[in-house]
Amino acid sequence: MRKENKTLLVTVDIIIDLADRGIVLIERKNQPYGWALPGGFVDYGESLEQAAVREAKEETSLDVELVEQFYTYSDPRRDPRHHTVSTVFVARATGVPKAADDATRAEIFSEENLPSPIVFDHPRILRDYFHHKKTGERPKIQ
Repeated sequence: MRKENKTLLVTVDIIIDLADRGIVLIERKNQPYGWALPGGFVDYGESLEQAAVREAKEETSLDVELVEQFYTYSDPRRDPRHHTVSTVFVARATGVPKAADDATRAEIFSEENLPSPIVFDHPRILRDYFHHKKTGERPKIQ
């Protein structure tokens, strides 16, 4: 039996850390509905870093400075629509997020007041990030 030849999709997600104020999440305009990290698909001819800066600006109206490449998440079930691989970046920004593009809202949250529901595998990403901030430990390969 031959498997259908499909290509996975490359995406980026951005953890925008606003210093002492928290991180930015967006409320999605499209399915799956809920809260998510800003992010999206990498365009042909675009680097991961360029895509991260572009997606952050498109969805939150913030100009970000990428601080580090945090981790790459590739569980085939991470996005119910497609098999995606997402490289997550940590970024800094100043200012007030303003929703744009496919975000209906952009808000600042702390670990203690995260909204619900958070879609995709973003609850895991956020757990990994907050754990990393406290301990310096990177996510474990699964």
